[in-house]
Formats: sequence, C-alpha cells, structure tokens
Amino acid sequence: MNTTINSVKFKADEKLEKFINEKVAKLDRMIDNAIKCEVILKVDKPESDNNKIAEIRIFVPGKDLFVTKQADTFEQAVADGVDTLKIQIEKYKNA
Repeated sequence: MNTTINSVKFKADEKLEKFINEKVAKLDRMIDNAIKCEVILKVDKPESDNNKIAEIRIFVPGKDLFVTKQADTFEQAVADGVDTLKIQIEKYKNA
C-alpha cells in the first residue's frame, strides 16, 4: 500500500515519517485490498497542549476508512489513530 504523508505548514522530520510508515505498515498487513493510505499532520493552536492532529485515511474499494486523532505528540496521535483503524478494518472485513 502506498502511503502519503502531508504535513500542513511544517516539515515532518525523517524520524516521524519512519514512525508513521512503520505504524501504517501494520494496517497494510490486516487488509489485502487497500489502494493507498494518506496521513495528514496539523498543529492546532501551537501555544496549547494536546494540539497535534493526525488524520489517517485508507482507501479501499467501495469505502474509505478514516480517523482523526488529537494528542500532545504526532506519534501519540498516529498510534491512537492506527488503533482505531484496526477496529474499523475488522468491521469492514466482517461486513
């Protein structure tokens, strides 16, 4: 599955991109017919806590699986999003 990482108004470092690719690869093993995955990273109100937003969308035939998570770090937001997507993938496969 091809993964695209878009960071809005900042440049994501290689360490973060590697982390995201590793997490998303786990999802790829769970679902066979995924076309691609898109991850969008945003910062909401830089001066506040819990301001990192990760949006993850997996394109599958007939339906897109999508989640938005907000946390103190991008790593935590992505990890939470991947956990939620695992549940969505199970529901998709059993539907």
